[in-house]
Amino acid sequence: MGSIGEDELIDQMVRDYYEPESPSISNLPAIISSSSLPPLPQRPQSILQDILLEATDMEKQVLEKVLMYVRNMGEPNSLKKWVVLRLKMDGYKVSICKTSWPWVSSVGRSKVSQLVGDYEYIEVMIMDSNSGKPTRLIVEMDFKSQFELARPTQAYKDIINNLPSIFIATEDRLNKVISFVCSALKESLKENGIYIPPWRKAKYMQSKWFSKNCKKVCVSPNIEMDMEENCRDEGTTSSSMTTCCPSIF
Repeated sequence: MGSIGEDELIDQMVRDYYEPESPSISNLPAIISSSSLPPLPQRPQSILQDILLEATDMEKQVLEKVLMYVRNMGEPNSLKKWVVLRLKMDGYKVSICKTSWPWVSSVGRSKVSQLVGDYEYIEVMIMDSNSGKPTRLIVEMDFKSQFELARPTQAYKDIINNLPSIFIATEDRLNKVISFVCSALKESLKENGIYIPPWRKAKYMQSKWFSKNCKKVCVSPNIEMDMEENCRDEGTTSSSMTTCCPSIF
């Protein structure tokens, strides 16, 4: 399989993300001057940076807290539990979410056996001062590594280098990042002639944070081992499966 030029790859990736439906320049009337043409597409790194900079004051506030905790944490047994406990001490409504989901992949006309994924992240419910409604923030302590590849193209490596390790976002902003990065990941694998495995596709990645099957784990400072306690404010018990987030599919 022939290699794709760097510029051609980047242009294709931008087009895949925006999916424009505009006529080609060759079909435009001759009377249209170059000054009236739309601007050239942004580079992928710029698109990603724009999404990352969309953070609200709520997201920035929680991120500052988490970064402060990590700087002063010493050596806790569990980083997620440590962050959850510190957020609780500062008055946040927070828990660890454990998600799981079924997955059936297709190769051509045949079905591959069902896979079951599982993941763990931090959820913070915070009141939006503007709307007066609770907003769900997802706190991911190891975000960049979820998208890393063993043999990335230079274009994809540049995108990954712009991803933060600690990422805090609303569901909408997180989904934007997942969709964009997975599109770039797909192009990187295709250029290297590598089959795209199901666990690298956008829907699988989205399931980590947006699966309907979600257990909320309440962390207590008096318990050293993992224990799913009764979450009084959620009205759930340790054995119940709760939906901590709506499906976005």
